[in-house]
Amino acid sequence: MGTIRNITYDSSFCRQTTAQLSATRPHGGGEAPFIHHALPLPGERNMALPWRHCRRWTAGSNGASSLVNAVSAAVTAAGRRVEITTCVGVRGIAGTKVSSASRHVNLSAVRISSALLSHNYRSLNTTENVSCFKKLHSDAKAKDPFTLAQKDLYNLYDDIKKEMLVSKAELKSLCEYYFDGKGKALRPMIVVLMARACNLHSNRGGDLLPGQRSIAMISEMIHTASLVHDDVIDGSNKRRGKNTINEVWGEKKAILAGDFILSVASMALARIGNTSVVAVLSQVIEDLVRGEFMQLGSKESENERFKHYLEKTFKKTASLIANSCKAVSILVNSDPEVHEICFQYGRNVGIAFQLVDDVLDFTSCASHLGKPSAADLRLGLATGPVLFACQQFPELQAMIMRRFSSSGDVERAWQYVMESDGIQQTSYLAQRYCQEAVRQISKLRPSAERQALIRLTELVLSRDK
Repeated sequence: MGTIRNITYDSSFCRQTTAQLSATRPHGGGEAPFIHHALPLPGERNMALPWRHCRRWTAGSNGASSLVNAVSAAVTAAGRRVEITTCVGVRGIAGTKVSSASRHVNLSAVRISSALLSHNYRSLNTTENVSCFKKLHSDAKAKDPFTLAQKDLYNLYDDIKKEMLVSKAELKSLCEYYFDGKGKALRPMIVVLMARACNLHSNRGGDLLPGQRSIAMISEMIHTASLVHDDVIDGSNKRRGKNTINEVWGEKKAILAGDFILSVASMALARIGNTSVVAVLSQVIEDLVRGEFMQLGSKESENERFKHYLEKTFKKTASLIANSCKAVSILVNSDPEVHEICFQYGRNVGIAFQLVDDVLDFTSCASHLGKPSAADLRLGLATGPVLFACQQFPELQAMIMRRFSSSGDVERAWQYVMESDGIQQTSYLAQRYCQEAVRQISKLRPSAERQALIRLTELVLSRDK
């Protein structure tokens, strides 16, 4: 297990815009850069760490050092040598346990940018010596986001089913298959909390407008339709612990079901009667399609490949959250700055959520995820952990370009990721996106809803499925 001691940093160095991470090769080679490119993020100008008052973290007695809380301090050390010893146990492709050897991660020459990481995956446990969250956001007690949004989400799935009123029994079963209340309901929850936070910020009271709740429903419908289509494209047979729609009814009917859900969402969107909201949420559909096309391609250059990966992640995952947050703000506030705050919060949380998802594809077993592990590798996709691992293991380059199609590619790529710091770096990247989300949402007036959205960033990082 690892320890992190006396990690300090100068708060005056918090405002950065580019990053360069270096690490010692785990197999004994010389130092190789984790990232030798700078990818500025929209809104990253003057990015300050929200937990700037923190000075020290130590590992909890029951676990290895967690990069969730520690590396945000280490990354701002800017030239100081910080050594973190980790030993991470994860489950291998065939169900066997794979352990990466204990090693020192040298974060010497650190500069902050869009390549940032840290995730408290299940095997790690840390205790903060200083409660930074309370110091920075002491205006309201942090409430559980799901509890706070529960009243507004009550009967959400029943209301969605009412929207999809159809007489044909089979189409009804197809469309309602995933609206069984067993999903995370993350997107409508974020939308509801953001709507109430914006209402309070705009002196309109905390209750939802009818149009805002409709946007919460629409966001879940668009998300579900995209899952149905994704499963067809990927040939997936498991989703949320049960057979996919295409596995049960076939690909043709699955495609039609996804199309029908999107059409119902479009009609609900039109009924809101706000052309700006229609334009914003219509962008989501375009981004989903463009993101899927981006996923089908790749880039030869490492710099271009990582930029391609982050842009694809935004379009496929974060655009829906970002634009839904922006849409609810438009209904209650005419200030473009407020719209941008809401958009940037959703954007950063959405990207962080997907980065954690990419980590879980390597660290969580299939039964816990509700879908096969190593699914991305088997689909030929190079996600964050693989792209970071490629910095230490150039052998991955050829595998990425042929989309892991040769015999043994998936197994070898998996092992390279396990022997690299790709998982830790992807996790730290998620951490930095969540920090920017907190910075953005903190611009709104203090409220329980704002505090819950801040709390949500912690839950995104600590989730294990």
